[in-house]
Amino acid sequence: MDDLTGDRTPLATDAPVLRVEKLTAGYGTVPVLSDVSLEVQRGEWVALLGPNGSGKSTLLYCIAGMLHPFAGEVELCGHPLARAGRAAKRLLGFGCAPERLPGLLTGRQCLEVHAAAKGVRAIDADVLAMIDTLSFATYLDRFVDTYSLGTRQKLAVLLALVGAPRLIVLDEAFNGLDPASSRALKQHLRTLVAARRASVLLATHALDVVERYADRAVLLLAGRIVKAWSASDLSALRSSADGLEAAIAAAAVGGAA
Repeated sequence: MDDLTGDRTPLATDAPVLRVEKLTAGYGTVPVLSDVSLEVQRGEWVALLGPNGSGKSTLLYCIAGMLHPFAGEVELCGHPLARAGRAAKRLLGFGCAPERLPGLLTGRQCLEVHAAAKGVRAIDADVLAMIDTLSFATYLDRFVDTYSLGTRQKLAVLLALVGAPRLIVLDEAFNGLDPASSRALKQHLRTLVAARRASVLLATHALDVVERYADRAVLLLAGRIVKAWSASDLSALRSSADGLEAAIAAAAVGGAA
């Protein structure tokens, strides 16, 4: 099908694809994130690292507009999420956790509903191609609650790609994927980033993905960003004896101290 997206949300071309400024957020009255600031530029793959409970998913929920912060601001391509949420969310592709997918819908219905919510009249050609690449076509008309974890993960990623988003936000997106699908997804995301068609923010524990595909990485520890690695830093770590794992351990010790 043709990619008919309707009216495009205007872009602030000089703005970062994502700007998080002094964000404090949590659940109830309990803070999880404290004074977090982060930028993602156009055509950049940023990896978000940190131990379980460090606040990675909370940060992604704030960026996706699923959680309102206590303080601070999130902007997508210059559009403030709090004041221009519709314009901002049209530019975002969020891969939700597989367990959050609606079990009583089929995969096709999920894609159609998601496309309609983003103002897209037809599923993107790129998404249709990825359906074939990920061997997902046979599951399109099956109910989500019959899917395995890996199949749900594929659907979550496909939903994140609908509407040619400027920022693709993923949380452990490769968990449960078979090796061929995982490799195909990594290569597709890298192609989008290299062509500056999209930027990627990936929360992950998979350091091999970070070392091979990411342009930059940041470490979140106890709700604060305590370390960032530039493209040149990651390049140096790839050729070092200890690599990123040792650098994260050292940074975590320093951040805890």
